[in-house]
Amino acid sequence: MPTATDSVTLTGPLDPVALRRAATPLTVTVDAAARARIERGRRLFRALREDGPVYGATTGFGALAGYAGRADEADQCDNTLAHLGAGQGPDLPADIARGALLLRTWSLAQGHSGVSAEAVDRLAAMFATTFAPAVPRYGSVGASGDLIPLAYATQALRGRGHAYLDGRRMPAADALTAAGLTPLTLDGRDALALVNGTSVTTAALALARDTVRAAHRALADLTCLLTDLLGGDPGFLDADLLRAYGHPGAAAVGTRMRHALTGATPSGTRPLQEPYSIRCSPQLLGAAEDALAYVDGVVAADLGGISDNPLFFAADGTAGKVVHGGNFFGQPAAFAADLLASVTAQLGNLAERQLDLLVDPVRNGGLPPMLTTAPGVQHGLQGVQLATTAFVAEIRRNAAPAAAQSLPTNLHNQDVVPFGTQAALRSYDTAGLLGLLVGSLALGLRQAAHAGARRPTAPRCAALLETLEGEIAPVEPDRPLDADVRAAARLLLTRDLP
Repeated sequence: MPTATDSVTLTGPLDPVALRRAATPLTVTVDAAARARIERGRRLFRALREDGPVYGATTGFGALAGYAGRADEADQCDNTLAHLGAGQGPDLPADIARGALLLRTWSLAQGHSGVSAEAVDRLAAMFATTFAPAVPRYGSVGASGDLIPLAYATQALRGRGHAYLDGRRMPAADALTAAGLTPLTLDGRDALALVNGTSVTTAALALARDTVRAAHRALADLTCLLTDLLGGDPGFLDADLLRAYGHPGAAAVGTRMRHALTGATPSGTRPLQEPYSIRCSPQLLGAAEDALAYVDGVVAADLGGISDNPLFFAADGTAGKVVHGGNFFGQPAAFAADLLASVTAQLGNLAERQLDLLVDPVRNGGLPPMLTTAPGVQHGLQGVQLATTAFVAEIRRNAAPAAAQSLPTNLHNQDVVPFGTQAALRSYDTAGLLGLLVGSLALGLRQAAHAGARRPTAPRCAALLETLEGEIAPVEPDRPLDADVRAAARLLLTRDLP
């Protein structure tokens, strides 16, 4: 069994790095402070349940909250989860499923959900293994949390349904046994708290944001390499020019790109003004930076917030209170994911247009068509360029706002819904396509150097090209390039940045 190499404690904000690392084994520690909060919240829940109805503990669910629930606590757990087994579609990627459970564990450990310490302990133990619940993609509207997908995750932890262990799908009970895990035993409050949050939405959004941020940085560097290979003048990055533009993101991106192009010598053979895919890149990438800053804020808030209903609060000199409200409503993530999809689409457009410029002999400074050294006998980047067109079209198709699609459901109990789950999952998918577009452009730049482009004159651009050349062979003769595109994407999206 793999051992955990990283650790997370449940006191303090959840680090987005920990969320990414949750895809593989890590140690999650329920420290003394977290345990004290959990036990205090549990005592408060038990006391307040005696004073009046508590949603989901003594009642039915959703539109049926006006009816009594089941008296037996184990039966009430089943009452919570069984009817939510209505999801459909392919399983979510393991990094989303495990990331969602890490978010859920962190939220419950803040002590306001009234859950048992045993439930949190069992959740924490899962992360030291490769166990991942099989969670169908479709079924959440992100309004009362990600009810249906989180119900599948919870059922898997109880030994019901299916799960993955070491990447292999199997009955969940078998996966728990093989992983050395004890199935969850829950009451109604535990079960509802596990499903009544936007953890799937937040995990998908945070992971998508990370990929888009990495692609954004890579595109700034690749744009500089493109400029240098073609012999372009970096004057479009002039600090006074971008300061006059007035947008902080453009100024910040311009500073980074000027740094990358330090030492570049224009060839003097390029047009006075480059195409917009070069000349306007700091304005485009800068606007993306400003938009990503908003997404960063939403992700940070969701990683540090408690998503559940009801919540229990202690108060000095009183018995405390139970508050029924809407902290499971994923509207912030929905807006942020829609914005992230728009950013992804324009970044994808930029990468595709730059590759198109690079393979076109009319605009690429006289390099051969499709960057092949034997046109007709070989076809160079022709297949890769066709694929990038398809990637961009797919991203555009998925860029329509999801948050504007609210539909009433649940007997109009959920009469407005944010659809943040769909928005976040779509952003996760399109972020992956953006990574492939970055890899395609990088492959094109590597091939341009082989096909006759000048060597970069800026030291940092030269170093980037050498890195690409060290990982990817020149395309001569023709060969399938799908693996090369993926390798270039991995290299650029995971490399350490200066």
